[in-house]
Amino acid sequence: MDPLPIFRNLMIALLLGLLVGLQRERTDSKLAGFRTFPLATVFGTMCAVLAQQFEFPWIIAAGLLAVVAVILAGHLHFPPDAEPDRGVTSEVALVLMYVVGAFVAVGPWSVAAAVAGGTAILLQMKPQMHGFARRMGEQDFRGVLQFVLVTFIILPILPNENYDPLEIASPVISAVFPDAELPSLAVLNPYEIWLLVVLVVSISLGGYVAYKLFGQRAGTVLGGVLGGVISSTATTVSYSRRTSEAPAMAGLSAIVLMIASSIVFVRVLLEIAVVAPPFLLQAGGPILTLFAVAVALSVLAWLLWGGERPDMPEQTNPTELRSAVVFASVYAVVIVAVAAGQAFLGEGQLYGIAVLSGMTDMDAITLSTARLVRSERLDPDVGWRLIVVATMSNLAFKAGIVAVLGPRRLLRLIAALFGTTILAGGVLLWLW
Repeated sequence: MDPLPIFRNLMIALLLGLLVGLQRERTDSKLAGFRTFPLATVFGTMCAVLAQQFEFPWIIAAGLLAVVAVILAGHLHFPPDAEPDRGVTSEVALVLMYVVGAFVAVGPWSVAAAVAGGTAILLQMKPQMHGFARRMGEQDFRGVLQFVLVTFIILPILPNENYDPLEIASPVISAVFPDAELPSLAVLNPYEIWLLVVLVVSISLGGYVAYKLFGQRAGTVLGGVLGGVISSTATTVSYSRRTSEAPAMAGLSAIVLMIASSIVFVRVLLEIAVVAPPFLLQAGGPILTLFAVAVALSVLAWLLWGGERPDMPEQTNPTELRSAVVFASVYAVVIVAVAAGQAFLGEGQLYGIAVLSGMTDMDAITLSTARLVRSERLDPDVGWRLIVVATMSNLAFKAGIVAVLGPRRLLRLIAALFGTTILAGGVLLWLW
């Protein structure tokens, strides 16, 4: 038996146990701490090594029973009535770390490291997670259930094949235009459409969970970041209304809205990377350039008007089933429109579609363009230009929201910030 792999696995198990043990030690755990957890993890590795060496898998189960026996002995030493609210977190973590130690010897150590790291994070985030649970209302819990419905119930049953809307409507079209030659527009795939719905909802849900964890007093920068992740358009509406009631916070609102609009570019890049990774090579340069411009403007706005920390407006749960259905419908319309524009119209009309689609939502035009580029229905150079045009349209639309709902000072600030970004986008389209 080569001892080097064994020593390597034991060292990994020791370090992972020390990580979780250190966290438990900081919480003054009576059952197990900085020494007990690494011992349990190393014990798991040794049990797995012995099980492999002697071909007796039951050794791992016997070791698990031994750990449980130690936990029971600990309870006899520290009776529950001494600490009635102690819970069983340390006990479960100790059993899990024994299993992690065993896994180090039989599977990829990276998986064991991920589990141990995740365990330490979960244990450390107890106050935030308890606070999140307390702040979660009935609507939020219903949103979680709807996310489960969207992801794990609806998605698996949808057909994973492309449908052509022209083929579906061909009897009617043939009756009116008997000699018409119809191109193929087989771009409607129910499974892929709903999978992208899950992607968009997941991104927004991540921002909403962070908002719930940090609360409304998230700060200017974090407020802008979370607003961009959840919905930059909804954030624009909320801050415009708030600023109309308190015009003195116009500078801070402009910072938040500029940061939220900067995050839109990150969101666009993430969606492209998921749907069409090769397309990121062509689209990444110009979109990152616009992102850099937006970040520079955000920093400038912070230097000019920063200093306070406003409360974030109340955010709504982004997992509503109705919102998911609406996005799926909008996405289907946009992808068919772009494909039809490519087949029937010139390139100029595609930019018109991008302007209309980007006004209220960047996700639909980004995902539809990326998917058409991936399927080679759209030239990548045209694809990134459509996305940039859509971002310019989105900024102009949000400036319009500020003009309708916000005070004049906020409109002047946003016009300067968004106008500079739109101008940079125009220069980019001209020179890139």
